[in-house]
Amino acid sequence: MNTDNPLLQPWTSPYGLPPFAATRAEHFVPAFELAMQAHLEEMDAIGNAAEAPSFENTVAALDRAGRLLDRIGGMFHNLTSSETSPALQAVERKMAPLLAAHDSKLYMHRALFARIDALHGKLQELGLSDEQVRALERYHIDFVRAGARMNAAEQKRYAEVMQRLADLTTRFGQNVLADESEFQLVLSTEADLAGLPDFVRAAARQAAADRDIAEACVITLSRSHIVPFLTFSERRDLREQAWRAWTSRGEHAGASDNREVAAEILALRLEQARLHGYASYADYALADTMAGSQEAVTSLLMQVWHPAKARAQGEREALEAIALSRGEAATIEAWDWRFYAEKVRRERFDLDEASIKPFFSLERITEAAFDCAKRLFGIAFVPKPDITVYHPDVKVYEVQGEGGRAIGLFLHDNFARPTKRSGAWMSAYRSQSKNRAGGATPVLPIIVNNNNFAKGAPGKPTLLSFDDARTLFHEFGHGLHGLLSNVTYERLSGTSVLRDFVELPSQLFEHWLEEPEVLKRHARHHATGAPIPDALIEKLHAARYFNQGYETMRYTASALVDMAAHARTEAPLTDVVAFERAELEKIGLPAGVGLNHRLTHFQHLFSGSSYAAGYYVYLWAEVLDADGFEAFVEAGDPFDVAVARRLLRFIYSAGNSIEPGAAYRAFRGRAPTPQPMLKQRGLIEETTTA
Repeated sequence: MNTDNPLLQPWTSPYGLPPFAATRAEHFVPAFELAMQAHLEEMDAIGNAAEAPSFENTVAALDRAGRLLDRIGGMFHNLTSSETSPALQAVERKMAPLLAAHDSKLYMHRALFARIDALHGKLQELGLSDEQVRALERYHIDFVRAGARMNAAEQKRYAEVMQRLADLTTRFGQNVLADESEFQLVLSTEADLAGLPDFVRAAARQAAADRDIAEACVITLSRSHIVPFLTFSERRDLREQAWRAWTSRGEHAGASDNREVAAEILALRLEQARLHGYASYADYALADTMAGSQEAVTSLLMQVWHPAKARAQGEREALEAIALSRGEAATIEAWDWRFYAEKVRRERFDLDEASIKPFFSLERITEAAFDCAKRLFGIAFVPKPDITVYHPDVKVYEVQGEGGRAIGLFLHDNFARPTKRSGAWMSAYRSQSKNRAGGATPVLPIIVNNNNFAKGAPGKPTLLSFDDARTLFHEFGHGLHGLLSNVTYERLSGTSVLRDFVELPSQLFEHWLEEPEVLKRHARHHATGAPIPDALIEKLHAARYFNQGYETMRYTASALVDMAAHARTEAPLTDVVAFERAELEKIGLPAGVGLNHRLTHFQHLFSGSSYAAGYYVYLWAEVLDADGFEAFVEAGDPFDVAVARRLLRFIYSAGNSIEPGAAYRAFRGRAPTPQPMLKQRGLIEETTTA
């Protein structure tokens, strides 16, 4: 069988890319089975070695192990997110608990942990480099947090919990995708299209064509479709229909119902935390973060909650006033806010999305991101159009460093499609490392950025909103974190950092999009090539604080609900929708504002555990990114060479080789302060900061 399975043969594609064209869904299960067995044999060999444990024969060896499983898993998990199918989803459901069981066998391997624990106990006596100390510490934490110290009975139950969680989180994500793929709002008459600008109509026509719907337009639940529709449609009834579909994903009786799935995930996470001796899952999750405690998280969230709430009330009054001036109902419902906010923005700032989009084509904004990376870090992105990967829309680039030396491969997957989960994210097919036996060539990263932009019609450009452009820069910042990684051990590579540090490189990179010299160079009219006018840049900057009360409340409310759900110490929830409603009443979320994510489709929390009790991390990292960009402001140049050099060394290339607080202080010269974050959200006056 192995000779017929492309996953188990040498990967001879350029740059070691996976054999996409030759691989079928049925290849994965036997490949995973063989790779897991090979990995366990490696673990046994390390754990049962006759030699006394050393860093090289234990930690470095562990870091080198499992490469076959890593490459198969990297391909599989990226495909199930970016280009899935019913056959792949069936494999995903089958493999999720099996892979979780494999992880339990690894982290509960008593002989292997005994060697790691022995090394950790005499850490200061080993004469290790700083990076080696960090690698040993992180591996030791990994094992302890996965149950290595538990007794046999506890480990058995812990493994069962983790397998069930893997099954449920897989099901949760598939259910959300099912609801997103099923919905389509067909607009077949001019009355249905009332108020929609040409760029929204063009994207909707293309969505209809992609779904073989003739002579109509279609609005999907992709954010790049739904938000413009809610912003411009004059049809309040259709806005409400679209909003209800968007916000009720995962909340419909039937096969895709996530209500009981989310409740069981929360119950199992509470049990997981208790097996570790914590009162709540939030306590367990936060123990290995920069924040460290619920109190620190709540304190930060409340710093923005109260001023945002006050600001949102003023924003609502402006919306009500403009609604009354149009002879319309003054009650602003959730499906009305964006519609009237756009009208207020146009009135106050002479600015609307239709005037912005022509200057923000996907091609130009991609070039802008590449150019900023080159000016900051000296790297180039060279197109490789001859390389085909898993979908024809994906563009491939070789990333070159000094002297044209290849340092990685970048895949840019930008368009929404029914086979792709919603949102935007960065992932790795392969992580950077230098820990190779016998001095073999270092491993170069293969990084992918996924967005869900509404694709332009054939022969027409894809035009982005300013928020879309910011999303592209955000994900590209994550991509740079993976591509610029320069560490020895894979465990410390790229984005393998503490969760409330991982958003710093992404959010920091967003700042360059707003720089006037970047906009003047790259924001050019898609038809004429004319640069964006200075007056339009000034309007964009003048409107930067507009509607920030609304946006901040939506984010903060989602983070507070996340924390409340995972901070529970009592009996499991039976109704997550009722719990969410009660929490929003408790914190006083104003009507019509809503949440970024409701619990039934909150994939950050329930399609995996990375952001569980961790949605706050975007705000935590915003404190760092706002304060960090001030270093360039103080230098008087957004591309200052000395500051950029420190940024590369301590943030983008260091991975997890340096404790994050120390890494930030090494870059900035001091600890961060929250005032720049509050200022950039418009929640304090600029004159109140030094």
